[in-house]
Order: sequence, then structure tokens, then C-alpha cells
Amino acid sequence: MEYPRVLAIAEELHRHAPDAAKRFEISGNSIIMTVSIPRRCDYTAFLLRRQLDRQLSEGWVAHNWGGVEDVALGILRRPAVIVLPEAAMDGPGGIDPRDLALAADIVPPLGQVHDRQKMYDSAAMSIPLYVLVNPRNGTTAVLSGPRGTDGEGQRCYRTRHDYAFGDKVSVGPWTVDTSEFRTYPADPS
Repeated sequence: MEYPRVLAIAEELHRHAPDAAKRFEISGNSIIMTVSIPRRCDYTAFLLRRQLDRQLSEGWVAHNWGGVEDVALGILRRPAVIVLPEAAMDGPGGIDPRDLALAADIVPPLGQVHDRQKMYDSAAMSIPLYVLVNPRNGTTAVLSGPRGTDGEGQRCYRTRHDYAFGDKVSVGPWTVDTSEFRTYPADPS
């Protein structure tokens, strides 16, 4: 099915979804309806964005939950944090992935996780840096070089470095202090 049709279906489903379904994403012909962002997940995204904001050059911004859209690939993702030129925020439709320097996602405390597909989609859209913060197990992964493929033929990142919470992590030209991040409690409710 062509992307404009999938997008129209997703928008219609979203209009009729329960209040808990706050947003949707698209990966190929798959529509992923997501519930509201858990407070702890949103707070981790805020902490990451704040750290990046302090290090960005003039004219660059870190933004939470922006819709990144590649119509040709049929992908619409809403990473927890993106870094892009401020001028790229001004325009209709989704944010062009070619404008991004970084995309980051936070693993939610519960529910279905599409981390692997998000990583594949970010690589397919050629986003240079992808960060995956996992408060479930207290780790952060930094991926770069979106030109490789895995054993299944999926686009992926050539380089992956894994860190534990507490480490200072190099993410391209920036440094992220993961000691600010907290793991989820045993009962995340």
C-alpha cells in the first residue's frame, strides 16, 4: 500500500482511538498506535534533551517527540529526542530525517517494544547517530554509520557501543552523562 494511504488510515484510526492512544507511528505498511508516554520515560527524554541543549552550537536544537517522516520509505517515527538545525523545524508535515544529526529513543517500562524496528527505521532513513536509553536494565547504546545490513537484509548501523548508567558517553561531538538517568522501579506503576 502506498504511504499516503497508510498515513490516511493511521490518522483516521487515531481520531477514533481511546484517549490513551496519544500518537501513532508508521513502519512500511504497519501502523503502530502508542499509548501516552509514561512520566518516567518522558523525564528521561527531558534529561537527555537538556544535556544536549547545553552543548549545541548556535542554530541547532534538541526537540522531544518530533515526527520524523520519510515518505519514500513509508516511515513515520517519533523519537524521544532529535537534534537538528532550528531552521528545519519551520515547515509543513513531518521533519525530514536528512536534517537530523541524532535520534534517541527511551525504552518504555511496560508493553510491546519495537526497539529493533525503530533502530532499523532510523538506519534506513540515514540518521547518522541513534541512541537507545534502556531504563529497564540501566544501559545506553550509541549507534552510528547507518549503511550496513544485518543477516536478515535490514538496514542497520555499522557501529554500536553499549554503556551502563553512570558512564559518560560520547555521542558524536557531544557527551551524555548517563548518571542522571534512573532505572525503572520493580513496579513501574
